[in-house]
Amino acid sequence: MVAVATVSVISACGEGGGKGGVDAALKRDDRPDAATMPERTDPAVQSFLDATLPKGPGGTVVAARNGELVHCKGFGLADREKRIPARCDTAYDIMSMTKQFTAAGIMKLEMAGKLRVTDPISKFVGPVPADKRGITLHHLLTHTGGLNDEESGDDYTPVSRDKMLDVALKSKLRSAPGTEFSYSNLGYSVLAAIIEKVAGVGYERFLAEQLLVPSGMTRTGYVLPQWDRDQVAVEYDEHGKPQGKPYEHPWAADGPYWFLRGNGGLLSTPRDMFRWHRALEDDKVLSATAKRKMFKPHVAVGERPGYKFYYGYGWGVIRAGNRYIIEHDGGNDWSFGEFARFPGHRTMVFWISNHAFRKGKWNLDEQNMELTLGIEKRTRR
Repeated sequence: MVAVATVSVISACGEGGGKGGVDAALKRDDRPDAATMPERTDPAVQSFLDATLPKGPGGTVVAARNGELVHCKGFGLADREKRIPARCDTAYDIMSMTKQFTAAGIMKLEMAGKLRVTDPISKFVGPVPADKRGITLHHLLTHTGGLNDEESGDDYTPVSRDKMLDVALKSKLRSAPGTEFSYSNLGYSVLAAIIEKVAGVGYERFLAEQLLVPSGMTRTGYVLPQWDRDQVAVEYDEHGKPQGKPYEHPWAADGPYWFLRGNGGLLSTPRDMFRWHRALEDDKVLSATAKRKMFKPHVAVGERPGYKFYYGYGWGVIRAGNRYIIEHDGGNDWSFGEFARFPGHRTMVFWISNHAFRKGKWNLDEQNMELTLGIEKRTRR
């Protein structure tokens, strides 16, 4: 909505940490079959969706209230060729919603005393050109570092971590650090590289060990989860032509190349995103201080009648009258999704589709606010 942008398998309290515990949790044989996991339907939410969603796209909607799952149900097909329905446990590319996990990774490292968001990036990536010496982690987290995405390649350009950093450091800044909001995927890829350098393990491995598995999220990641191929949604373009599953595009052996890694491309299920919401409601995975920093409206982005838009750390922050909405959307050429949390009412909405646009027929991006606020209203009742 910002213009830029159940029962767990394991305890959500941090058990199963460490490489061995993480690998066991992610092992397919140790998890319930996604196709048999129960779905949940709220009549009011379903009635609204039936009247509002266009005919054709596939996807899933999740709604929660007071930490409890109210609605988690698919609509349409996750794979039209195989006639596989979309479900609560279908895995989708969550696109730019990946950024909140990168931001949480930085917060986790700050909690451990291994960095501070005020640190300059030069502390972690080596000597930097004079124009970038003032860039801090805070700037990258809030899209105020000035990095220029137009000087990087597309999501599937086969580029290594070090080459991505080289491109970022040699690029011409759009603006001086800290002076202007300019949404930057490249900045979040740099943050993912810094996580690896500080933690000494791969980006996905760090997320799995420190955030995902402790939150009960065993169906979220790039390649570490052992995906059942029929669980992962096929994406469709504006003409309805199948574009395959996310990992069927050019990827490295350990996930997407580095112009996508850290800023997008994570796969997750709607049920896992509910688990992440639930983990954010207490302080067992991230401290209260870390969450205050993540959800703080650090930078003004824009406004429209009744709404003021800000950016926190990996999250958009919307002030709507006297209440706040913490949210982030994600989109690419084929899919679109939204994750919104309403702390004043302890409600959350996550919805996603593998076919967001149909030329001349529908555009779910344009229906985002209508869908999200409509689902939340019926969840809050």
